Amino acid sequence: MRYSSSKRILSLAGLTGIVGLLVWTFPRISSSQAAAVALSQAAVASESHAAAADARAILEAGGNAADAAIVATLSAGVTSPTSSGIGGGGFLVAYDAKKRQVFALDFRERAGAVIERNILEQRPLPLELSGALVGVPGELRGLAALWKRLGSKTWRELVLPAMRRARDGYAVGTHLANMLNYGEKKLKPVPGFGIYYPKGKPAVVGARIKNPALARTLALIAEKGPNAFYEGPVAEAFVSHARKNGSQLNLNDLKTYQVEEREALKIRYAGHEVYTMPPPSAGGLMMIQLMKLFSPDELKALGLASPAYLHLLAEGMRGAIADRMRYLGDPAFTKVKLEELLADERLLLRRQAISASRTHAMPRFGLEEHGTHHLSTGDAQGNLVSLTTTVNRLFGSKLMVEKYGIVQNDELDDFNRRDDVTGFALADTPNPPRALARPISSMTPTIVLKDGAPRLAIGGSGGTAIATNVSQVLLSTLLFKQTAQQAVSAPRFYVPFKGATLMLDEGFPDKTWSSLRERGEVVRSVRFKTTGVQMVQIREGRADAAADPRKHGLAWVNSK
Repeated sequence: MRYSSSKRILSLAGLTGIVGLLVWTFPRISSSQAAAVALSQAAVASESHAAAADARAILEAGGNAADAAIVATLSAGVTSPTSSGIGGGGFLVAYDAKKRQVFALDFRERAGAVIERNILEQRPLPLELSGALVGVPGELRGLAALWKRLGSKTWRELVLPAMRRARDGYAVGTHLANMLNYGEKKLKPVPGFGIYYPKGKPAVVGARIKNPALARTLALIAEKGPNAFYEGPVAEAFVSHARKNGSQLNLNDLKTYQVEEREALKIRYAGHEVYTMPPPSAGGLMMIQLMKLFSPDELKALGLASPAYLHLLAEGMRGAIADRMRYLGDPAFTKVKLEELLADERLLLRRQAISASRTHAMPRFGLEEHGTHHLSTGDAQGNLVSLTTTVNRLFGSKLMVEKYGIVQNDELDDFNRRDDVTGFALADTPNPPRALARPISSMTPTIVLKDGAPRLAIGGSGGTAIATNVSQVLLSTLLFKQTAQQAVSAPRFYVPFKGATLMLDEGFPDKTWSSLRERGEVVRSVRFKTTGVQMVQIREGRADAAADPRKHGLAWVNSK
């Protein structure tokens, strides 16, 4: 058995953050390096040492992909709380090997039955009104829905590892330490966040943090199920705290929250079947549009990471973002005409308008998403889970229900304001703040099959960079046959929403910068390194997994 610490990974790969967990079980062994591991009977690569260890333990105890995903999600919510937790929500796409079916679950946060749009039009809001951004959390309902579909262990067994982490403590990782430093001015004075600032200073790497209030909450959820969160004292405290800070949530909002099963978007591309998340995700639409705009042969002929390749993909992404702003909203309220948005004739016209030597400017708009956590899991039976969960910004709304240790999300900030769409000649947005609606998200959990057999689980973190990141990594894997580690480690580009038209990671040669500028791109360097892609890949009976080297993490493989 080999177990690599984050220090070991850091020395090999120069990693700069933490987000993402991968778990896979497979009967054969290949080589491993840093955050890329060959998969034998069990393997993990994670943003959180504790989440990886807990997922590994449940796999070694006979658990399956769904069990590992649930354990890892809950444990990460305790040990990597800047990005996720039971006060948030997300999406997942999974493959049920027994039924040979892909399914998608939407457990995104939603607005309550009463919402004051005029307040949200005034964003950004001061802390004393940040409760207005708190949506009804969906994470526990989503995990319970996955457990009912695919889980093999008892609910209690899957929740207790996270409870023990909160009760007994966990070591602070580099990403959490960095974010506590970054957010100190805003976080330290807030009731409940003192556990992250021992002796008035941000917790440092390796320091041990306990969250006894959250431990008690998780113990209650382990014994009584998710309803212990959505009804009773926990729900009352959650609603009361949000309302004290400007929210209009009520108890019935939590009690009536339901997970929505969605039909995954699907496309056959480069000999594979790609399944990804539909609205209220905008990420899946971008991915499918790119694959319909550019054939495998065209992209391969351009060459991976060539200036023409980067430019054409960026143009396609800008078009997808414009479609998001013009047409996408919660499908329960906005008639999202996916067939029209993905029609061959429409995308052919768009492709004809894309020039290798000219850049289309994207209207400026204030679109912001932030902290997310992605994990992918699989098992020897062929089940796959790709799950992304979030509380949105750094520690969500920066409100904590202190008695129960729950960080409250600020997911309603993902609704758009009227001002966000003025550049698109729209009087109003299809994604407005409104009662009971779910805001549009960039989260892009994706499953890939080949001839009906599982081949890949991928997703990412990093707000609006998620869809662009996941699309780039997936294309490099499907078209250029890169390993998981090669694909997630390679330099990437980002499409900003104002200022420059492109932002490039370190690692691109000077000639790439100059060639992109000749094509009309306004190019800048990436100023942030808090995004990541996590992937499980299977090729010719062999499998490996990689956590993005932009984030600090852990690699482990059971080599028995």
